[in-house]
Amino acid sequence: MRRRLGAYNQNWQLDVWGIRNYGASRRIALTVAMSVLFAACSTYRPAQLPPPPPAPAPQPTPTPQVVGMASWYGPGFQGHKDAAGGVYDQEDLTAASIAFPLGSRVMVTNLDNGLSVEVKITDRGPFKKGRKIDLSQKAARMIGMLDQGTARVRIALISKPAGTRDVGAPLRYFVQVGSFSEQQNAEQVRRELASSYPDVHIEVLDADHRRYYRVRMGAFATRSAAEARASGAARFGLSVVIVTE
Repeated sequence: MRRRLGAYNQNWQLDVWGIRNYGASRRIALTVAMSVLFAACSTYRPAQLPPPPPAPAPQPTPTPQVVGMASWYGPGFQGHKDAAGGVYDQEDLTAASIAFPLGSRVMVTNLDNGLSVEVKITDRGPFKKGRKIDLSQKAARMIGMLDQGTARVRIALISKPAGTRDVGAPLRYFVQVGSFSEQQNAEQVRRELASSYPDVHIEVLDADHRRYYRVRMGAFATRSAAEARASGAARFGLSVVIVTE
């Protein structure tokens, strides 16, 4: 009987120790799990999104260019008035062209020898088929085409006045009824014509260190339309010319 009670007590003690040990193990395991969880939370960082790809660099606008034949003009035009309102001087770096607006600055390169010169477009021409530009005598000399008279060139636009047509765009025609050094005179003519023609306006031109006020009508898409307007405006007794730009 005593053996049974002793064995029972021993087994009971073992069971109690096992229960206590099991409870302690659970507490330890729970503590470890919570420690791991807190450690994970303390080190968690939200995922970083990759930076957006850089915007593509803007592509440079191609420089408008014209390739064709160049000629030059000199003594026969020395001192004559040009289309820009100035006086032609063969020793200035200027040129005549209808491919570029008046007032444009262009770089002309002789394709035979690689020589280049920068000129300002101050006149209209050349009017011979196949030619793109007429250089002043000095400009022709600088690119080595004075003796030959003509050369195949590349003409690259450097700058042009604001509001003028784009290179390669169709020509525009204006009816000019006067060019004045005094703005009030130009304004008087503009008012006189404005009652009959809604498109009459004043354009300012700086040439030869002077300022001119040009009274114009248009632009017209065709020369025939400009000629019709010029014919009608002639009744005002003004000096009417057709300007191509």
